[in-house]
Amino acid sequence: MTNVALEPTPEGGVLRHGGAAALAQALVRSRDDTLAAFAAYEAALGPELAVPLDATLNPPRWEVGHIGWFQEFWIARNPERGLGLRADPEAPRPQSIRAGGDALYHSSRVPHDARWSLPLPSAEATRADLAQQLETSLELLETADEDDAALYFPRLSLAHEDMHHEAALYMARTLDIDWADARWLPRASLAATSDLQVEAGLHLLGSRGAGFAFDNEQPAQPLAVAAFAIDRCARRWRDVLPFVEAGGYREPRWWSAAGRAWLARSGATAPRHLRQEDGVWLQRRQRSWQALDPDHAAEHLTYHEAEAWCRWAGRRLPSEVEWERAAMLHGAATPGEAGAAFDWGQVWEWTASAFAPFVGFTPHPYRDYSRPWFDGRPVLRGASCLTQPRLRHRRYRNYFTAERNDIAAGFRRCALGA
Repeated sequence: MTNVALEPTPEGGVLRHGGAAALAQALVRSRDDTLAAFAAYEAALGPELAVPLDATLNPPRWEVGHIGWFQEFWIARNPERGLGLRADPEAPRPQSIRAGGDALYHSSRVPHDARWSLPLPSAEATRADLAQQLETSLELLETADEDDAALYFPRLSLAHEDMHHEAALYMARTLDIDWADARWLPRASLAATSDLQVEAGLHLLGSRGAGFAFDNEQPAQPLAVAAFAIDRCARRWRDVLPFVEAGGYREPRWWSAAGRAWLARSGATAPRHLRQEDGVWLQRRQRSWQALDPDHAAEHLTYHEAEAWCRWAGRRLPSEVEWERAAMLHGAATPGEAGAAFDWGQVWEWTASAFAPFVGFTPHPYRDYSRPWFDGRPVLRGASCLTQPRLRHRRYRNYFTAERNDIAAGFRRCALGA
């Protein structure tokens, strides 16, 4: 088989390939976004920033303090930061600038539910810590070598902060917090009328070559893929709502056993953040109910809802190798680029594949990024309108449990038979 899908040029921009100066600028911009989100939470919740204990939330002061701690832990406090992937994650480190910082913010050691009872510093003190931590990181970048090993931890820290910024945006939706920033608004999806036909071939699944990659993307796997037909864009609300209106949430035959169990637990009768009034569908946005735009990609859907809709429609979810092959052969490196046959980047997209290590997987120094989560949860591909542009990448593997609908996740479908 032929037709191996590979990037002709480096993809991923400053996060995956940027030099020290570009990374420094990106770290500053990322921190600006972190602080803007923190300010919006503070304005909505008050100085204590209290939120209910919930599996999908974190206390905002913990969340922001953890971001600064993570950067300090892997850059300023890391004696082997210049070794990149060869660094020993257990190498002894000096103390954090925040006394007891590891006991407060080390996410691998601080249980989720315990974060609500920690003696966290005030919002003002947290901002002061972040300023000092960033200043030290930028000073170290000024003398860093221009190679992938020396820049690995600044790139990892940038990716980590960008991920937490997206988490701040979708947690804000859960908490009904809003702030004015048009960058994170959805756009209308393509009005695709026909499937995209993707030819059979050998596909290299995952990342290889120079630059930064996440450990779960490696080593790249050559896989034979049969021809298949896939949607050109994620399903829109106008496609999903007929399933709801036809009573799909009350019809057990469309749902897997796990999906039926989720329905029983959640009591869901429609997608999250939606309701119908006088035959009109409304969506909760900006602290009010607004008319739903039927041309926006359907979002805040669980894996179970995506799977049930596909069964109702006589289709199926793509595997992650099918998603990536279609994106690499027919999608643009930049989401939403005009003329691309495969449109992506509006919502994270559920796939039928379980999150698992590739053959030959080796964890990177941040051991808990991937390894603890190889538990059968589904892989999501793409990006959402809440994702920082520099984090978007066609090889990126996201992973959430099947019942999560707080994230901006939707799906596209494949024809049966492949």
